[in-house]
Amino acid sequence: MKFNPLKRSYLALESWFNVSFGDWNPLYHLGTLTFFFFWVVLVSGLYLFLPFQGSLEGAYASVEYMTHEQWYIAGVMRSLHRYASDAAIITILLHMFREYALGRHKGFRWYSWFTGVPLLWMVVTVGITGYWLVWDMLAQYIAIGSAVLMDALPIFFGSMTSNFLEGEMTDRFFILIEFLHLLGQPMLLVFALWFHVRRMSNVDINPPRGLAVGSMIALLVLSFWKPAVSHEPADLSSVPQVLNIDWFYLNAYPLLDYWTAGQVWLLTTSVTVVLMLLPWIPIRKTGPAAEVKLSRCNGCAQCFDDCPFDAISVQNRTDGLKYDKEVRVIPSLCAACGICVGSCHQSNPFRTTPAVLDSAIDMPQFPVNEIRSKTEQAVAELQGEVKVLMIGCDHGFDVTLLDAPDTRGVSLFCSGMIPPTLVEYALKKGADGVMLVGCRDNDCFYRFGHDWMKKRLAGERKPILRARADRRRIAYQGGAETDRKPIERALAVFRAELKEVADEPEQMDTNGATK
Repeated sequence: MKFNPLKRSYLALESWFNVSFGDWNPLYHLGTLTFFFFWVVLVSGLYLFLPFQGSLEGAYASVEYMTHEQWYIAGVMRSLHRYASDAAIITILLHMFREYALGRHKGFRWYSWFTGVPLLWMVVTVGITGYWLVWDMLAQYIAIGSAVLMDALPIFFGSMTSNFLEGEMTDRFFILIEFLHLLGQPMLLVFALWFHVRRMSNVDINPPRGLAVGSMIALLVLSFWKPAVSHEPADLSSVPQVLNIDWFYLNAYPLLDYWTAGQVWLLTTSVTVVLMLLPWIPIRKTGPAAEVKLSRCNGCAQCFDDCPFDAISVQNRTDGLKYDKEVRVIPSLCAACGICVGSCHQSNPFRTTPAVLDSAIDMPQFPVNEIRSKTEQAVAELQGEVKVLMIGCDHGFDVTLLDAPDTRGVSLFCSGMIPPTLVEYALKKGADGVMLVGCRDNDCFYRFGHDWMKKRLAGERKPILRARADRRRIAYQGGAETDRKPIERALAVFRAELKEVADEPEQMDTNGATK
């Protein structure tokens, strides 16, 4: 695995957050937290709309009334609206940085990154029009700056700035901004968010309840401790002297004090283009897509349910067999994760006919027959008192680093690629125990691989691990590439438990068979 200092540094930071937050680590839920903050912005914004007066004369007065006269309700709502908006920008930026640091913006993920970058600017423009509606000195500064930026585009020809310099700002123009902020921009944002996640299945937009409650409490505390307030009322006959800039939304405007509007456009456009092109700098190719073998497929659609990226479809049967449905892989959407292989009942390694294990859906570069062969070879090489087979994930900790006479590792594309019967098969072939090592909990590289694997072993998701398998001889430990020590400790504990199991006297069931 190629050494990546940025990735390793970030993984170390997440380790510290795991210790502090456990399953509520906010770094694992940045996307859902952003949606949560959007909900806070929406609800608080709807409340603020009721007493707001959308006019040049009434806007500032109505905002001041809410802030000071009804500080205990409307004032808090205004502060929540402001701070939740800032929090959304923070989580978006952290989400982008995390995906980049972990290399999760390339290959099959290019679409999510490419559509996500414009989302940031869409959220920023919504915030800009929101500041405009307050119609204080900061709003005036934003309005004139926005007009200068718009006039630099060839479609306006210098007409917008004159509205402010000549005092021609009217209620009609102000109402247009109100429409954009309350309806037009949010509708476009909702559509863009749908576009951003449309190539993923089972999308969850809700963060863990405890994390949502904690975030809400933090926003409320901040709203009471430092309420959002306005500047002096807008006055087009004067120039603002002192302004408190919200750098999350208004960072481009101070550049107009030193640069031309064309230079500001050049900078923001260049940064945007570079960010959008990052998935191809350098190019990373995704492996060959999964292949369906209809002669073995019964159309159960379990692979369709399990696919994290909506790359499998279900349609009517085309080969004339007795089954009603069949599955098809959409190569352009396939992440080559192999989770569908673990979903397929035909991936059972206990099958002896035909001689080559042939699954209904398989990865051509690493077919299930080869997985069975590698497992058999690894188990055959085990020696010692307590023999442990480790089955790992290519995007987590490299289990082959712990190879020893009594330990062997086999790495798959994803822990979700493991057929549950493969675990039982390894125990049948002579392993004393099997340790499954996927990505860190809540952080599967392929979104759901480790979740599906654990649910299959627990009998909560098909295909399940059969009841006769000895669960005491199976362990799971999540870990990233920097988590060698925790995995070594977990392996030592598992080995000690296996020794206790081996020392227990055999028990017989009512039929005289060994339990």
